[in-house]
Amino acid sequence: MTTQEHAWREVEGPELGSLTDPPNVIVVRDAPKQVIDGFGASFNELGWTSLAVLDQTQRDDIFREIFAPGVGAGLSLCRMPVGANDFSRDWYSYDEVPDDFSLDHFTIDNDLETLVPFIRAAQREQPDLRIWASPWSPPSWMKRNGHYAAALPEPFMNIVENGLRPDQIGTEGTDMFILDEPHLKAYADYFGRFVDDYRELGIPISMVMPQNEFNSTQVFPSCAWTPDGLAQFLHHLGPEMAARGVEVFLGTLERPDDRLLGDVLHDSQAAEHVSGLGVQWAGRGAIAALHRLHPELKIYQTEQECGDGRNDWRHARYAWSLMKHFFTNGANAYMYWNISLLEGGRSRWGWTQNSLVVVDADEATYRYSYEYQVLKHVSAFVNAGARALDCLTYSGYANQLAFLNPDGSIVLVMQNDMAEDMPVRVLLGGRVIAPTLPADSFSTFVIPAA
Repeated sequence: MTTQEHAWREVEGPELGSLTDPPNVIVVRDAPKQVIDGFGASFNELGWTSLAVLDQTQRDDIFREIFAPGVGAGLSLCRMPVGANDFSRDWYSYDEVPDDFSLDHFTIDNDLETLVPFIRAAQREQPDLRIWASPWSPPSWMKRNGHYAAALPEPFMNIVENGLRPDQIGTEGTDMFILDEPHLKAYADYFGRFVDDYRELGIPISMVMPQNEFNSTQVFPSCAWTPDGLAQFLHHLGPEMAARGVEVFLGTLERPDDRLLGDVLHDSQAAEHVSGLGVQWAGRGAIAALHRLHPELKIYQTEQECGDGRNDWRHARYAWSLMKHFFTNGANAYMYWNISLLEGGRSRWGWTQNSLVVVDADEATYRYSYEYQVLKHVSAFVNAGARALDCLTYSGYANQLAFLNPDGSIVLVMQNDMAEDMPVRVLLGGRVIAPTLPADSFSTFVIPAA
């Protein structure tokens, strides 16, 4: 159980009983929905540099809590960037030598300082950790504007200058990538080298997506693509990844328009390489249609909305509403964003965001955020291979998620968003639990198999 005052309390659960009064919630156990692949977050450079403030014992405790099975959140499916993203130390790619189509100068040396040790520390606690990756920007010489960014900073947002000229500004709905055969092939090869080099380090990449937020022109590393441009790239990327046994998902979609992915899938040659879809931010408005129109494809929620660096209870409550929305509309996996940031969560490009771990650099201490506790309420108990379950609700009780684990146990996560305690009766098959949910709280119940 979690409240704003009590971060995590394990209490004795209610006894299973028989139905004597009408239930408020009925968990529909005999019609399981989508399979749950896992939960995770993203390995970003500023996550590692923030943790470097702490001593080794503190870091070990954090990685054990977040990743070790059966200990804390148990994260097992995480994201990483291909090159720089908005929470990198600065811009870089793996090959910034102009027109290096043969990738003679390709190197992941930068990552040896940050992302590689970050991931390895997680692997020590979670040996079965799965990693997927996406770029925020191709190498600058592969882009029409010759720059990693696509937009000028807004002065009122206090965002750091990025050196972009007005004539280099990108536009949503256009292709900023140079769509000719040499560049498309070189970029697919670039993905292949990334996968190969990480595999040699003992970090297998299980899946890639071609572009983070392909509709957004940003002040940080970004690149706009049209559906047609993405389809052309998938003709090259798909075979390169297939040769390595790496899946390709289409994403990430950050607009509430399912057609932006559907138009790519209309290209049959591109679609044959796609096994899933990635959706984040305003893409939540498209997930229901995507799940209905493309039931054969998995859907990952790829980046939870990031907050404002305050890491407050208000945003934790909002995070719960996002999780409910994605899972009730067919998501197979759920990803948080930053694992760790310094207090305030300021990025290289000047704005602030939330994180699971918040590090105080002055005191060399850390705390787990409220959002970590909310994520843990689900991820710690829902195992890979679980199935989402529907809940029928009565008299306004509509604030829960339910899952059927592979071992037959049911995980029920409930929020009481009222300012007073709330008794509730939940029917699970022929059994009933009748807990009283504390005011303004999150509670998880694990009901063993019958």
